[in-house]
Amino acid sequence: MITIKTEEEIQKMKEAGKILAACHKEIANLIRPGITSLEIDQFVEKLLQKHGATPEQKGYHGYPFATCASVNDVICHGFPSKEPLKDGDIVTIDMVVNLNGWLADSAWSYAVGEISEKAQKLLDVTKESLYKGIEKAVIGNRIGDISYAIQSFVEPLGYSVVRDFTGHGIGKVMHEDPAVPHYGPAGRGPRLKEGMVITIEPMINTGKYHSKVDEDGWTARTRDGSLSAQYEHTIAITKDGPVILTDQD
Repeated sequence: MITIKTEEEIQKMKEAGKILAACHKEIANLIRPGITSLEIDQFVEKLLQKHGATPEQKGYHGYPFATCASVNDVICHGFPSKEPLKDGDIVTIDMVVNLNGWLADSAWSYAVGEISEKAQKLLDVTKESLYKGIEKAVIGNRIGDISYAIQSFVEPLGYSVVRDFTGHGIGKVMHEDPAVPHYGPAGRGPRLKEGMVITIEPMINTGKYHSKVDEDGWTARTRDGSLSAQYEHTIAITKDGPVILTDQD
């Protein structure tokens, strides 16, 4: 069931989003060769605690960390690790922040040191695809209009859109209806209404879109070993257009 939020409820989600955005700004300053994603995870947990917030992912279906850390060919849900990040890696840090029962969700991909031109182009295209999707998150459009905007942008550039993981509604629960695929035809799916809050979170690969999950039951990676990147915002559908609740500006 799709839940419609009041302006007051959206404001509460925006407050959670501000804390989440602050975490990503700090992470951008921390990322460097030699740091571990586990150190980043521990930093985030302490920062959330300082702001009176909690990491919603921790304990979710037994997930043991405050963040997901997905390096290179990992698409999503990678475990933070004691393995140091290396010059040339790309890493996506994903988190869901709970502030007084209301949630915000955002993932961001980061370059570690000097990365290849191929990796940088992937980051640039993936981030741009997120904003192409957000442009279509307006009252009266359908979910498929977001999906098509992303797919029709990235595929002509030679990239693929992950099929097995999607965006979603969000509020007091991490995963609400509707699902928000990042591929598919325009004009399909639920119609966007004022008060809906969704995540748009394209996962884009340099190779094919097929994924596989490691034995840990969480870590999803590209089946062909190609690089994957992801950028995600939590978006409120309002009469004034899409409002990014996790904006880092």
